[in-house]
Amino acid sequence: MPDRPRRPPAEKFIPLSPAVFEILLALCDEERHGYGIMQEVARRSGGQTRLRAGTLYRALARLADDGLAEESDERPAPDLDDERRRYYRLTDLGRRVVAAEVRRLAGLVRAARAKKALRGAEPA
Repeated sequence: MPDRPRRPPAEKFIPLSPAVFEILLALCDEERHGYGIMQEVARRSGGQTRLRAGTLYRALARLADDGLAEESDERPAPDLDDERRRYYRLTDLGRRVVAAEVRRLAGLVRAARAKKALRGAEPA
């Protein structure tokens, strides 16, 4: 039986920076071009997080190098789209990394609640 290349464990990439986590979340539901990623991050965060183009494209290059995201050749609406736009999608490893980061963050929230860190700070 031939040796399969070993997949790196998702935990190797954890913890994610907030910007990288936001980018990966933006790619969870659909492929997006860079500006679409920036819009989704701003929308989801209520405008609190705004990615700059340099930050976004450096992160996308690193995500591609790490195998978490990749460029896509497909376009959602080719007849309506600018063919110069590059679309990006998550890889299977990218999805596993997002799931691992969500579990890590959920654990932090559980720990904060157990310590009653939010007492008096939560809305009624």
